[in-house]
Amino acid sequence: MKVVILAGGFGTRLAEETVTKPKPMIEIGGKPILWHIMKIYSYYGFNEFIICLGYKGYIIKEFFANYFLHQSNVTFNLIDNKIEIHSNETEPWIVTLINTGENTMTGGRIKRIKDYVGGETFLLTYGDGVANINISESINFHKKNGKLLTVTAVQPSGRFGALHLSENNDLVEEFLEKPKGDGSWINGGFFVCEPGIFDFIIGDETVFENEPLERIAASGQLTAFKHLGFWKPMDTLRDKLELEKNWERNLAEWKIW
Repeated sequence: MKVVILAGGFGTRLAEETVTKPKPMIEIGGKPILWHIMKIYSYYGFNEFIICLGYKGYIIKEFFANYFLHQSNVTFNLIDNKIEIHSNETEPWIVTLINTGENTMTGGRIKRIKDYVGGETFLLTYGDGVANINISESINFHKKNGKLLTVTAVQPSGRFGALHLSENNDLVEEFLEKPKGDGSWINGGFFVCEPGIFDFIIGDETVFENEPLERIAASGQLTAFKHLGFWKPMDTLRDKLELEKNWERNLAEWKIW
């Protein structure tokens, strides 16, 4: 089963870093967040990736072009212009990088990789969010329900700590640091898809999260796999710094490998 990762957006809310690199290449613990996402899927045995490129996609190409070398012990024989690889610690990945257009919307990017997916069930997610989701369970859930599309539903934490006050005075009875939100479930990515979803996407200008998902839901073909564990998108510099801090403190809940 192939994994499709959307990695072509401009990442304007992280302009401090995306001025020089695409958002999925922003590093957490010395590795791009794209690498972290791929490690999550690889842990469950999914090692064939299709990455949808757009803004500064050449940087992602250069990363994978040099990845094998960077992970190896090597001898450079400058006399004979030869390279000898002594040992290598790379992952067993097959990575297909597809230029899907700099200004293409999410639906359009998905539509453009249709021929690379073939007529098989495939996995899909965004190139800027990590989670400790059980990928195998989400696939089993998808197969059991037999629908076109399964989305992972999550309940994000609030941005601020919550105070539970007593009714009669100003005493704080309980403090919760960044509790879950208002109980609403939102799109957390980590989709399981049937090829039939391509029929709901018109072209480059299509935003996958708008009309396609609305129409798929209206047709009774969208199910939600509820994930109650860790989930974190990297939307802002604040998010990036929080993920980095968790990694440095060995509190990276998404590190399941």
